[in-house]
Amino acid sequence: MIFGKGKASSTDVARTRVDDSLPTGVRIAGAWSWRILAITGVLAIFVFLIMELRIVVVPLMIATLLSALLVPLTQFLVRHRWPRWLAIVTTLTALITVIGGLVVLVVWQIRVGWPDLRDQSLVAWEGLKDFLLQSPLHLTEDQITQYGEELWTTIQRDSEVWVSGALSIGSSAGHFVAGLFLVIFATIIMLIDGRGIWNWVVRLFPQKAREAVNGSGLAGWGTLTNFVKVQIFVAAIDAVGIGLGAAILQLPLVVPIAIAVFLGSFVPIIGAVITGALAVFIALIYKDIVIALIMLGIVLLVQQVESHILQPLIMGNAVKVHPLAVVLAVAGGSYLAGIPGALFAVPVIATLNVMVGYIARGRWRLPPGQANPNEFGRPVITDSKRKDRA
Repeated sequence: MIFGKGKASSTDVARTRVDDSLPTGVRIAGAWSWRILAITGVLAIFVFLIMELRIVVVPLMIATLLSALLVPLTQFLVRHRWPRWLAIVTTLTALITVIGGLVVLVVWQIRVGWPDLRDQSLVAWEGLKDFLLQSPLHLTEDQITQYGEELWTTIQRDSEVWVSGALSIGSSAGHFVAGLFLVIFATIIMLIDGRGIWNWVVRLFPQKAREAVNGSGLAGWGTLTNFVKVQIFVAAIDAVGIGLGAAILQLPLVVPIAIAVFLGSFVPIIGAVITGALAVFIALIYKDIVIALIMLGIVLLVQQVESHILQPLIMGNAVKVHPLAVVLAVAGGSYLAGIPGALFAVPVIATLNVMVGYIARGRWRLPPGQANPNEFGRPVITDSKRKDRA
């Protein structure tokens, strides 16, 4: 505080002397430290709020992913002179038909094959017990039963991280139904007036920040749209590869295996392997150890193709996130929120990465008369720029 012209208070003088007495490295480290602590605190509060409101947040995020998939199709139909309401209804009908058809197909296949699978599982278990009883390990039947119970307990305990996330957003039928209706309603609203919703969000920010927020949001939306398209393509390749391998080995329940791999592949890197283990298990039950090892080799081959070809060449260009960051994001998301966390980790990280990069590069500072290109080379022209041009 200044008491006279050119005179500083004794407090300011003392503070200046203290600052001057500290090494430069300590001052810089201190400045970075309190800022990092402040940012970490804000992020922690944000994650805490998301976890507490997960019953609402998870359906909204599912609706956002569905909208990123459906908006391009709706816009395509509108560009071909379809009425907007008809384009939206057609898009939603196609989505519901595809999902419903897959569910009906899986339920029908499992219902038909369940009795045989149950009988074969008992036969395989008895065969494994006989093998262990006659093996050099000299195990008794009580020991085998005890080890089997311990293995099942371990599997249940380790799977709690994944299952708890799914159960926490739908611990009852009422929660599930409410979440389903929220997904449908939010998806419809985003298809009808997604741009209006985004414009309202942009107007919440100060006038000087709106150009940056609007441009980064459009760039992030483009990345999210590309992610959904590419992820469906990658998941389809994984499903076809593992399903075709199961069909060649003449395994039962090929269709449920392929659909499980398709859905599991939406969790990058590890999803196809975890769901592919179902095919290995079925091969071990219905065939023998040799066929199971061959099926395991097929699953690992598909996973290697995804990790070394599809992810770097296709997914890498879509999300612009390093594979190590993808693995860490999936691990962290699954630890915090189970299955939903693993599912949404990569699209959230990819979208934030593009948005932050857009703002950091400062493309939104270009003069109003110039097109402000986003991450994909398309011009981003905000409302203020349109008015200036007019």
